[in-house]
Amino acid sequence: MQAQRTPHSFDALLRSSLKSTDTEEWLDVHFTRKVGLLIALGAKRMHLTPNIVTLISIVLGIGAAVMFFFSDVWHNIIGIALLMVANFCDSADGQLARLTNQKSKLGRILDGVAGDVWFVSIYIALCLRMTIGAVTEEQWLMVVGVWVLGAVAGLVCHSVQSAQADYYRQLHLLMLHGENEAALWPQSAGGERSRKEGHTPWYERLFNTAYQHYSAAQQHRAPQCVKMLRHMADNYNSIEDIPPHIRKAFLYGSRPLMKYTNILTFNTRAIILYIACLLNIPWAYFLAEILLLQPLYFYMRHKHERLCQRTMAQQSLPTEP
Repeated sequence: MQAQRTPHSFDALLRSSLKSTDTEEWLDVHFTRKVGLLIALGAKRMHLTPNIVTLISIVLGIGAAVMFFFSDVWHNIIGIALLMVANFCDSADGQLARLTNQKSKLGRILDGVAGDVWFVSIYIALCLRMTIGAVTEEQWLMVVGVWVLGAVAGLVCHSVQSAQADYYRQLHLLMLHGENEAALWPQSAGGERSRKEGHTPWYERLFNTAYQHYSAAQQHRAPQCVKMLRHMADNYNSIEDIPPHIRKAFLYGSRPLMKYTNILTFNTRAIILYIACLLNIPWAYFLAEILLLQPLYFYMRHKHERLCQRTMAQQSLPTEP
């Protein structure tokens, strides 16, 4: 009888550990989240906190970057394995936080930092892989070109894409579940909140400052979405007070756009990275970021801005800049 109850119990735990199937990819729901839940349950038994699991994922991601520095297949296979396990741990930290009710602002910030540390390390490793040992003048021109290409792909494209995809996911979760599952409401209270953070440890203040800049950049790239949230915060005390038909209309328009936010987060770019490294053409990964994922980002942002304009129009709110 115990053996029959276990799968049902695991499935129930899996469902309770997910934020929403709206914002999850098929691969995540049927593979990554399941492995992540196993890790989360193991971490719970060992009394590990979600932040410790996040730190483990950071170490694994840096280890993956070191492996991607080498051009032979076996080092790259090890790098792929390490990055996959890092991603499992990245899933596990959030699942563990929800299962044990240990959600915190610091944990959310650390969770976002983890992915940034992985890929900053990977971009540096790939650039070194393509340029180390260059000595002639012609090769130095190639070196400069590789590092410029890596900087554009990483700083101009990747970082912006993933940050904005996260913003739109949080916006969807806000409308779907309310304030407890998203960190976007109300926009106008951000400054007051930060002033209330009194006597916090220096590292938390550092993370909070960095997170405020990160959030400000997200908002700057989504002016209509921010305006919609501010008007809603001025007119309603909570998300639950917003008329249901307005929230449903927003979710109806937002749900099809979640596939673009998913493409611009981890799985798709990781698969491109794996193929480029195994074929020893790491420069192709940089080009994919610029030529394939960046146009998709512009499309995703345009569609979300239009959606927020339509939502404001439903409330008879002004939509002009």
